[in-house]
Amino acid sequence: MRQIVLDTETTGLDWSQGHRVIEIGCIEIIDRRITNSTFQRYINPNRAIEVGAEQVHGISAEFLKDKPDFSEIADDLVNFIEGAELIIHNAAFDVGFINAEFDILGRDQWKIESRCSIFDTLTFAREKHPGQRNSLDALCKRYEVDNGSRVLHGALLDASLLAEVYLAMTGGQTAFKLQEDIDVGTIHNQNTKGFLRNNFVEGAVTPEEIRYNEEFMNKIVSIE
Repeated sequence: MRQIVLDTETTGLDWSQGHRVIEIGCIEIIDRRITNSTFQRYINPNRAIEVGAEQVHGISAEFLKDKPDFSEIADDLVNFIEGAELIIHNAAFDVGFINAEFDILGRDQWKIESRCSIFDTLTFAREKHPGQRNSLDALCKRYEVDNGSRVLHGALLDASLLAEVYLAMTGGQTAFKLQEDIDVGTIHNQNTKGFLRNNFVEGAVTPEEIRYNEEFMNKIVSIE
């Protein structure tokens, strides 16, 4: 069974008010094992980013100005997720934003629901743990998933944590271990090394992007 854990970062909280996707991150799971296959893109939203949103993810409009528009990455995204079950925390948010991007392109036939089934980990967690906090951070703590290096939100980073949480929450997972055949030296982002314990992300962003975002990470207080 092929599953894709998906997360997005956006310019604001409501796509119906014209907010846009600025990062998409995906992690592949096959037969309950996380693979080395990932998808990550930064996207130029061609609009301002709300201050509150930037404080959460640390991604600025200046950083995104030379990144591709959604139209330039749409085919790659669809090809990556086609036919898989999507694992998403608060699926209505991410699916709503991605579908809104397809609407802008005039591609109603690309609606996520028509190409993938969806498993909402927030809905599942609320049913499994009623009356408790079920944010990604809370679930990481509950299922002993190390998120100590999660200073800022990031689509690929959060997708990797959610992959571990999902496997633990839906029956446990015994396959998590360092993949010795991957050279950790190829991972440029030192923060990523710290918490992607199974080392399946190689150079998700360039060294230049890392240096740029470090400026924000040094200024912004950690937000849960």
